[in-house]
Amino acid sequence: MIKPEIPENEAERLHALRTLKILDTAHEERFDRVTRMAKRMFGVSVSLVSLVDEDRQWFKSSQGLEATETPRDISFCGHAINQNGLFIIPDAIEDVRFADNPLVTDAPNIRFYAGYPLEIREGLKIGTLCLIDQKPRVMDEEDQQLFKDLGAMVEQEIKSIQLATLDELTLISNRRGFLNLADYGLKMCRRNRVSMSFLLFDLNKFKAINDQYGHHEGDFVLTKFARILLDTFRDSDVIGRLGGDEFVAMLTDSDKKNSDEILARFAEAVKETNATMNKPYKIEYSVGIEHFQHDTTKTAEEMIQEADAAMYKHKKSGV
Repeated sequence: MIKPEIPENEAERLHALRTLKILDTAHEERFDRVTRMAKRMFGVSVSLVSLVDEDRQWFKSSQGLEATETPRDISFCGHAINQNGLFIIPDAIEDVRFADNPLVTDAPNIRFYAGYPLEIREGLKIGTLCLIDQKPRVMDEEDQQLFKDLGAMVEQEIKSIQLATLDELTLISNRRGFLNLADYGLKMCRRNRVSMSFLLFDLNKFKAINDQYGHHEGDFVLTKFARILLDTFRDSDVIGRLGGDEFVAMLTDSDKKNSDEILARFAEAVKETNATMNKPYKIEYSVGIEHFQHDTTKTAEEMIQEADAAMYKHKKSGV
């Protein structure tokens, strides 16, 4: 058995998936309708909408399978999200990647698999619409086109969720998505009696980059800055773009010491980016940070406002 490779954009992919807040939610008719259609149209035993999480694949919709999730390292869908276009295995027994896979040798005894990677942005695939059967099968061109049409229907439903919670340019949380996740993080900190930190970032000289080099360069800076945030902060931290050139981060179980360490690591990452991106400008920023105890009565919005005030103080100081 060959385990699926981890995509190069895994941090960005996982952030986008989790910001959708559909993992571990109830089945929904808009997804179940498609998996029912797929199962009937192709005459397979199983049809799924599978979302590939960090160490599992979880089924948002399932027809013909009682399990709600399986480990990612034995999943077919983990391979499918690394592909462009359909991922079809006519007979898993004849494929070295899957012949001794426990999903093949034991229940559900997969022989045929077809996966349509669910892409919410070019190169960013969060899961699949997939077909499974216990006997070998082939898909002709007409079958493949029909399957693509069904997959596009699932993608459209996911994108309708995405528009409400993700920033379209950077694909990190927008204000609404951030506040949803921050509210969950705040409840967790209170329940576990741990402190938290809020950081507000503002890009310096951003208007000058837009004016002098064009908005495409401004978009590049915003996307690059978001990427550095994703790569630098911990998986447990929540980050978002509030709008314009303002970004925010919430650190859970955080105090001044570990937040200073993260900020130092972030500063070094920005420095390295500036040294390698070969642009006539540099990415520069100001940041404000405020720390809060678990028993604070402040809302996430109020904590953002305090971090914002600290950021402007930092910006005016010119440090």
